[in-house]
Amino acid sequence: MLVDDVKIDVKAGRGGNGIVCFARTMMTLGPTGGDGGRGGNVVVRGVSDLGALHTFRTKKNITADNGGDGGQNTQHGADGKDAVIDVPVGSVVKDLKSGKVYDITHSGQEEIVARGGNGGFGNFHFRSSRHTSPDRANAGQPGYETQLHIQLKMIADVGLVGLPNVGKSSLLNELTNASSKVANYQFTTLEPHLGVYYSLIIADIPGLIKGASRGKGLGHKFLRHIERTRVLLHLVAADSDDPVSDYKTIREELGAYNASLLTKPEWVIVSRADERTPEEVAHIVALLKKENPHTVALSLLDDESIARLKKDVLTKIEPR
Repeated sequence: MLVDDVKIDVKAGRGGNGIVCFARTMMTLGPTGGDGGRGGNVVVRGVSDLGALHTFRTKKNITADNGGDGGQNTQHGADGKDAVIDVPVGSVVKDLKSGKVYDITHSGQEEIVARGGNGGFGNFHFRSSRHTSPDRANAGQPGYETQLHIQLKMIADVGLVGLPNVGKSSLLNELTNASSKVANYQFTTLEPHLGVYYSLIIADIPGLIKGASRGKGLGHKFLRHIERTRVLLHLVAADSDDPVSDYKTIREELGAYNASLLTKPEWVIVSRADERTPEEVAHIVALLKKENPHTVALSLLDDESIARLKKDVLTKIEPR
C-alpha cells in the first residue's frame, strides 16, 4: 500500500557543553576548556522511491544526535550526526510549528527542517588580558523540535482521470507495461500507479466520483496527485448511460477542489469504443467535442486505435 500522508515528530540534537579546564603543565597557566560541538540537524532528502514514506507508518519519532562536550587543551566537541529523512520526490513537507513549507521537487534535494543547537563555549573562549583565569563555560543549546506533515503529490507528465472503471488502469498497462489491477468494479485502483512511455511519466489516478472534492469516496487522497501533472487524459466510457454527464461530473470535482486544475491541457478519451457501434461512438465523440474539441475514441482491442492515440496525443506531449 502506498503511504502518501504522514505526520512525524522530529528533534534536532542538543549542542554539547563547553567545559572549564586549566593547563596542567608546570610553568604554564591559563584556561584550556574547549567548546561543545553542534547538535545534529534533521534533514529531509528527496529520493525517487515512491514508497519511501512507508517506514513512517510505525516510526513516528526522528531524533538527531547531540553534540559532544568540549575537551581539554581547547579540544572542540564532535558535532552531532544529522538525521536524514528520505521522502519521495513530489513531497510537500510542512513544519506544523512554524508553518514553513518545503517543496521537494528533485532527487537529491536536501532541506534542513530542524537545526541542531549550538555548542556551549569553554572557558578558553572567555580569556582576556584582564581576566586570565576565567572559570566560566556555557551549556549547549537545545535543538529545534517540531512536528512535520509530509504529503506526497506525484510529479508526472500525464494524469489519467475519470470515473471508476473507465479503463485507466488498462490504458496505463497497455502503454507502459505497468501492473495496475484491472477488474469490473469501482475503486479497483486504491493507490496511484506510475508508468513510463518513452520519456513521459504517466500516473493512473484512482477513480473519482461525484462529491470527491468534499472527501466522498477516495476523495482528497487522490485529487492532490493531479495537481502536479502537466496534461490530463480524461477517460469517459463509451458504454456509459450518459458520457457527457460523466465528463462534467469529473470536471466539476476538479474545479471544486482546485480551480487551476481546469486550466491544464486536457484530452478526452472515449474508452471501450468496442462496446458500441461505430455510429454510436461517432455520436458520443461529437457530443463530447462540444465540451472539449480534443476528443478521440479508443479501443484497446484495436491496434489502429491505440496507434492513433500514440500519434495524435502522446507524441504531442513534451516530457519535463
